[in-house]
Amino acid sequence: MATEALTWTNGNVSARPLVDRLHGWVTTVDHKRLGIMYAAYALLFLLVGGIEAAVMRIQLVAANLTFVSPQVFNRLFTMHGTTMIFFVTMPLLFGFANYLVPLMIGARDMAFPRLNAVSFWLTAFGGLLLYFSVVGANGLYGAGNAPDVGWFAYAPLTSPTFSRGHSTDYWTLALLVSGFGSVGTAINLIATILCLRCRGMTLGRMPLFVWLILVMAGLVILAISPLTAAQIMLLVDRYLGGHFFDTQAGGSATIWMHFFWIFGHPEVYVLVLPAFGFASEIIPVFSRKAIFGYPAMVAATVCIGFIGMSVWAHHMFTVGMSSNANVFFVLSTMAIAVPTGIKIFNWLATMWGGTIELATPMLFCVAFLFQFLVAGLTGVMMSAAPFDWQLGNSYFVVAHFHYVIVGGILFTTFGAVYYWFPKVSGRMLGETLGRVHFWLFVIGFHLTFDFMHIPGLLGMPRRIYTYEADRGWRVWNLIVTIGVVFQAAAVLVFLFNLYRSYRSGPPAGSDPWDAWTLEWTTSSPPPDYNYAVLPVVKSRRPLWDIKHPEDPDWRYE
Repeated sequence: MATEALTWTNGNVSARPLVDRLHGWVTTVDHKRLGIMYAAYALLFLLVGGIEAAVMRIQLVAANLTFVSPQVFNRLFTMHGTTMIFFVTMPLLFGFANYLVPLMIGARDMAFPRLNAVSFWLTAFGGLLLYFSVVGANGLYGAGNAPDVGWFAYAPLTSPTFSRGHSTDYWTLALLVSGFGSVGTAINLIATILCLRCRGMTLGRMPLFVWLILVMAGLVILAISPLTAAQIMLLVDRYLGGHFFDTQAGGSATIWMHFFWIFGHPEVYVLVLPAFGFASEIIPVFSRKAIFGYPAMVAATVCIGFIGMSVWAHHMFTVGMSSNANVFFVLSTMAIAVPTGIKIFNWLATMWGGTIELATPMLFCVAFLFQFLVAGLTGVMMSAAPFDWQLGNSYFVVAHFHYVIVGGILFTTFGAVYYWFPKVSGRMLGETLGRVHFWLFVIGFHLTFDFMHIPGLLGMPRRIYTYEADRGWRVWNLIVTIGVVFQAAAVLVFLFNLYRSYRSGPPAGSDPWDAWTLEWTTSSPPPDYNYAVLPVVKSRRPLWDIKHPEDPDWRYE
């Protein structure tokens, strides 16, 4: 297999005017640059969403506080939820997929480079449009500014009666625009994976990360489409006299919930499947063993994709569905724990008997294994309709959801940044600062989201602005807020590590982790065209075959 990559160096690059360099980034169609821009955009909104969360936690740190008004609090949790899902997690994972998939399958770019660029700018414009609402949505009588209907935007909160002005319109249009960008990226990823794999890379030899991105992209197309349809119907209701969600005129508020959650729960798997991909690449390398049960991991991924489209209404056990509907969604929600459990067992089996190196990427993945197990167990608890009936609108569900998003997805994403940053930048991230980041974030995460379950069990409702002192929730909310301070400190350490390492980190070389997939055959950072000669592979671990010609994997596959 050819592993050489020609390197082109322009000594005048740093001397080019800033405007020229910015123009190069703005007009690029290179999948690597677009991937970096996705990640930078997501990190910017991570800071914004984190500040919103911190302000909410300050408001709830004690009883009867008035740090912010009830109206501002509603806007904060609306913007925080929308930002973190649509403009942090999704762009960040799309950024990794954009950067890595062509490199991992031996391609020179995505199948449709211009569509790739358009998709990024649609997503970016959607986020900016959402936040432009703060200054542009006053509308009639100065009503509202930022959206305040929750990130779920249940009817009738979105009707003109309860949402005056244009803040809800900005929310709707922002998600419509970014949704088109997400679907464009998903189509591009599917076409790239199915059509541009290098010679010898059959579906059965693809890296697990690529398999998980393939299923994720399919879910994006299936999940974003009903959300887009619901947004259009909402605009028709608000401006063209429609009554889709107007119960007084024969519509149904519950229909909006179905449309939203048939997007909303597959969206969880859209976010978590790339996280599974990160773990499936990092754990074998730092255990010095091939992934255990590759075919079972692929099958479990496909099963999650199929079952994930049939669980959405477990978010609606409290609305009064029929008993038959409740039973169906109880069983489907419990069933999806099976393929997820297969993955956890396979990751543990990969580590078992391996020579484990607890570098920073591996630390984040080990923490992910424990935390995602807890998140899955509380999810199975919530799948029981009577249990959910009691706690479905409490802080217990908030804790469960953040255990998935933060404890599962964000932890593996941090691990992925430490793992692939050397490939992107050519420099290593600081290991000491990485460990400080890890331990601060672990402490903060568990202080916040472990203890958040308790006020939920004690009856604290979701989305409340304040509470009375005699409820028994004050101490738990204080601990939860203290954890946010640790998490904020961890993120600042992480950002400082990124900056310092990019400026003066030690050179990484092409393969600092002694890894096995194709992206590590190129220089760090890779050249514009990725590969001077397209590679040919014979197994799932092509670099192992090169490094160990006496014992190649293809003999055993």
